[in-house]
Amino acid sequence: MRYRTLGEQGPVVSAVGVGGNNFGSRLDEEGTNAVVHAALDAGITLFDTADMYGQFGERGGARGDGERLLGAALKGRRDDVVLATKFGMEMGPDADLYGRRGARPYIRHAVESSLRRLGTDRIDLYQYHEPDGLTPLQETVAALTELVDEGKIRYLGCSNLPAEELTDAFVSTQARYHLLDRSAEADLIPACLRHGLGLLPYYPLANGLLSGKYRRGEEPPPGSRLSWRQGWLTDAALDRVEALTAYGAERGLTLLQVAVGALAALPAVGSVICGAMTPTQVTANAAAADWIPDPADLAALDAIVTPGERVV
Repeated sequence: MRYRTLGEQGPVVSAVGVGGNNFGSRLDEEGTNAVVHAALDAGITLFDTADMYGQFGERGGARGDGERLLGAALKGRRDDVVLATKFGMEMGPDADLYGRRGARPYIRHAVESSLRRLGTDRIDLYQYHEPDGLTPLQETVAALTELVDEGKIRYLGCSNLPAEELTDAFVSTQARYHLLDRSAEADLIPACLRHGLGLLPYYPLANGLLSGKYRRGEEPPPGSRLSWRQGWLTDAALDRVEALTAYGAERGLTLLQVAVGALAALPAVGSVICGAMTPTQVTANAAAADWIPDPADLAALDAIVTPGERVV
């Protein structure tokens, strides 16, 4: 596993991270433990979750389950990881009593709740999940900075924030970014570079489209994300998937290695956040970052999916 500083001023993180959106929703305690422990064995140090994770999926979990299960799985290994979580999305009527999600009263409530669920005394990267549309960003940053001063969080991050609102108060931002959607390269990545922020891509495998499990003319595997999500298995997307598969074959690489290794090499990317359902998947995701493309490899990728282009 390779490691790098997240942005210019952030923590040192593994080139591949684990996204916790399956914990509590699609994975129970046993499944979560298996994925987390496999990730630790593979050298992954960045674990990313959110306070609202756990409420979706076939298990019918509740908001907060994702943090609870991740915190329990990391028991005894807390100091070995960079623990990241997010706040600011719907958490139910009890949380709504604290007002606007970007304002100080809500943030104070949210961080204490996350600390309790995670079973820790500090959060390494605390991220504003999405703007509430009401609170001035400087007010949110001021409230978060208080928590840094108190030692409850170490670094500030954001997610789903427009490029023009990025500020160097944050060390990182999260955004949808994968080889079939390079639209972040138009405005967001230049803004990250100006402010010294690291980018944490989510959906790096395009909901599994870049994992190699989908084929033209075949039904999606039962239970897979694209078996119920519409609008992803388009002819244009499958054209690019086949081209990327051929690109990888020419270099002795799987599609997964191309998707993860190339993304990790692009400007501003700090860690590629990959979800996983099994230890085998998380181990494969971690190993995929071993491939480091050279300039000629990246130029050949640009000929398949143009920088700034969104296919799906």
